[in-house]
Amino acid sequence: MNIKELLSSGSTDEVIEKLKSGRPTSLPDVDTYSGELDPLTHKVFSTTERPDKTIKVDTGDPGVEPVTKTEKVARIALAIQKLIVRRAVSFVFGNSVELDASVEDDKQGEVLVALRRILYDVKSKSLDRRVARHLFSSTEVAELWYPVERKHNTYGFESDIKLRCRVLSPLTGDKLYPYFDSLGDMVAFSREFTIKDSEGEDVRVFETYTDDTIVRWQEGEDGMALAEGFPAVNPLGKIPICYASQEQVEWADVQPLVERLEKLLSNFADTNDYHASPKIFVQGHIKGFAAKGESGAIIEGEEGAKAEYLAWQNAPESVKLEIDTLLRMIYTITQTPDISFEAVRGIGPISGVALKLLFMDAHLKVADHQEVLDEYLQRRINILLAFIGQMNKGLEQAVKDISVEPVIVPYMVVDEAAENKIWQDANGGHPTISIKASFEKAGLTRNPARDYEQYLQEQKDANSFSVFEPTV
Repeated sequence: MNIKELLSSGSTDEVIEKLKSGRPTSLPDVDTYSGELDPLTHKVFSTTERPDKTIKVDTGDPGVEPVTKTEKVARIALAIQKLIVRRAVSFVFGNSVELDASVEDDKQGEVLVALRRILYDVKSKSLDRRVARHLFSSTEVAELWYPVERKHNTYGFESDIKLRCRVLSPLTGDKLYPYFDSLGDMVAFSREFTIKDSEGEDVRVFETYTDDTIVRWQEGEDGMALAEGFPAVNPLGKIPICYASQEQVEWADVQPLVERLEKLLSNFADTNDYHASPKIFVQGHIKGFAAKGESGAIIEGEEGAKAEYLAWQNAPESVKLEIDTLLRMIYTITQTPDISFEAVRGIGPISGVALKLLFMDAHLKVADHQEVLDEYLQRRINILLAFIGQMNKGLEQAVKDISVEPVIVPYMVVDEAAENKIWQDANGGHPTISIKASFEKAGLTRNPARDYEQYLQEQKDANSFSVFEPTV
């Protein structure tokens, strides 16, 4: 059964269930992922997993039984899951995605100008980071491109519509249902979400996109029914949706290690509460103690009495070793570089090659993510090119002929002096940029062009002379 037959077969509820069945995997466990991302909902805060202590307190009166009270235990949670996601996002999309385009004529040049302007208007660098953050935090994400009516010429030609984009994510309440055929092609995409009606009540909506149709069902008194104005024609000729998914969240492999680390730190905090202050063990009879804060304090005891501080022998070192080991394994398994101040302050100046080796693991992780994100970004480009061809019929053929490939550039700390020397050596020691470009790149003034002109004038004055000038 193809997708057109599916949309016209059976009742509304049956059609929706068939569209949902096209998912190759089950829906993400959003509640679990959200709970792991939020430190305040970690297991260490659960009174079931980590109950408070019930203790007996002596009243000081021999005739009165000790009082029972609840002593709250220490609960230390770490936002390591968020850190793993943030670092992954920064290394994948810390630099803007570059467009590798092969432009053969003026028409294709116009297409590329329009494409870049569309991406600029939707703040594509921030859009990419949001997409990656939702993907890494919930295992799937989608983006919907749609036109809004507005006359303008910012794309390089007169148009009645502007393109907008919306990120669809399980973390924001969307349930995503891609429908794949037997060849693995996405032939339909649906999402289920809720909206507020005029009375503030939640209303369930199910929306489906195919290459030629847009259908929306909305919950009413009699169940799900077609919304007004639907089904509608999809003039684009392709599904205006980019979809990406991965097997698990970024921190899945180290979740048990994070829980162990939080439990260990909480237990150690409890131990500190009891034993951090020095304790004195006394044998025999003590006649008196020095007053608090007294200079040259002494403890007076009878003959044979002993007083000595109690001290841990090996416990703190073993705890420290386990904490350090857990942190190292968390960073290693998730390929997350430890670039905290404490980790990098002793490195000192290092070469560009050393920097690349330092972040090699993170870049290998980016390469793994490119298996999904390259296809995602390429589909975005294809959707935008289709819209450009619709908005300007004169560019339809150019849209078909042009080749545009998005290229992810992993973030890297650049040793600019070393890089510049490499290219200077390659060209025989000559400068790699013009003097004017160096003024602009330096960014030391608000008007580099004017300063460059001033520099030329000063050079001209320095190199000019008059035979009538007096000499000393």
